[in-house]
Amino acid sequence: MDIFSHLLLGVEVAFTPVNIFYCFLGALLGTLVGVLPGLGPTATIAMLLPLTFSIEPSSALIMLAGIYYGAQYGGSTTAILVNLPGEASAAVTAIDGYRMAQQGRAGPALAIAAIGSFFAGSVATLLVALFGPLLILIAQQFSPAEYFSLIVLGLISSIALAHGQC
Repeated sequence: MDIFSHLLLGVEVAFTPVNIFYCFLGALLGTLVGVLPGLGPTATIAMLLPLTFSIEPSSALIMLAGIYYGAQYGGSTTAILVNLPGEASAAVTAIDGYRMAQQGRAGPALAIAAIGSFFAGSVATLLVALFGPLLILIAQQFSPAEYFSLIVLGLISSIALAHGQC
């Protein structure tokens, strides 16, 4: 029950008018920069990070989250409208979204992408909050052998994906 009280406190802080404004501003800026092909969420946060230096820490983190999610959604806009996914996460959106845009249904395609992005981000945040303590307990039991195995698995997976063998 302690997790839910912490989540409730977080919701209480997040839904203050100033934090909603910073979240909206971050999502707007993130979407505007995320629309540019090749600039994903990481590059967008790196470019817009100086905007958060002069504001309160909780507001800055909320704004950075808005920037991240806005940039994540912004990549789907170019994927839907011009069939040009800016990053790998928007590639699947280009398949059906561009077909819908060709049929004159670009608005519904963008709305579906926005609703799906919001829902997936919300569910993922709740799952991380619920299973985070369990994952911490598991991660604290890792020794150097497990870390090495994870690194090798990551390298092999990335090489196999690069060569299309997965």
